[in-house]
Amino acid sequence: MPVTVLSSARLPRVARPGVLLVAIVLGFATFGAGCADRSSSVAEAEGLEPLGIGKEVTVPITAAVTTLVSAGEEPRSSLRPAYAPGTTQEVTLRTEYHIQQQVNDQPTRDFSPAALTIPMTAKTGANGVDLTVGAVTTPDPALTKAFTSADGSHAGLAMSDLGAITELRMAPSPDTPNAARAALEQAFYQAVYRSIAFPDSPVGVGAVWTVRQQITGGVTLDQVTTATLVAREGDRLTIDLHVTQQPMSEKWTLPNDAGVLDIDSYVMDGVGTITVDLGLPLPVSGSVEVGGQQIYRDARSVSTLVQTQSTRVSWTE
Repeated sequence: MPVTVLSSARLPRVARPGVLLVAIVLGFATFGAGCADRSSSVAEAEGLEPLGIGKEVTVPITAAVTTLVSAGEEPRSSLRPAYAPGTTQEVTLRTEYHIQQQVNDQPTRDFSPAALTIPMTAKTGANGVDLTVGAVTTPDPALTKAFTSADGSHAGLAMSDLGAITELRMAPSPDTPNAARAALEQAFYQAVYRSIAFPDSPVGVGAVWTVRQQITGGVTLDQVTTATLVAREGDRLTIDLHVTQQPMSEKWTLPNDAGVLDIDSYVMDGVGTITVDLGLPLPVSGSVEVGGQQIYRDARSVSTLVQTQSTRVSWTE
């Protein structure tokens, strides 16, 4: 899910595609993972546009397959979202994405975009969950200025009976500049691919299950999230998460017919804890951080790209 920018005489400078921002993404470095991540600065440098230009864009999310490992203690019950239409929730999403790259023995370069803090109001309805974006804050002065026109932007989520996100809708307000649009898209993709689905069988405290998703792109990633139900108070659940990603190929096909790189190594994993309320559509608190390092080689030369990255997604009420 990394946004990948290569820069050397041997390696072309590209924005690596992932699961979203089609043709402008790369597989989660993005929330990561499973996400099409790309920083607005990279997008602008490449002359690429975010998806939501002047219209709502709907993007299907890769199917999440849950497998129960352990049912946990008695008493056990099915975990299902149980919010009524018209339910509202005030929540703040914060995303951080760090990426550094080194080509051969050149100096390491930092392509990290600015962190975003996104207050939003979620409202449930017949078509899923509608999200209205409030005043976004970021330490980047230029991006702060761009977000002055983004208030009132919308996103939307469709969910399965097991709580898996199946669709993401993006509808930035018409006056939102491209830099702010791209940053919002990246943040929501990170959040989507750090979400959790529930098992189909009744479970109790101590239950363990896995959620598997494929993240397609130049490199297709197999993302496995292991969830452990560590506490339950009524409808409020505390869940520990462990996320791993593995490429399903030994090659990374660069976009725009720019060539192929060999994947020498690929390490991405992380942990986190979230609290969810079955009566509310979004997590109420918690965070998940995933990071690692990848090494790519150009078989036609001696060029090597080392990429170190991490993503952190957190929620607060």
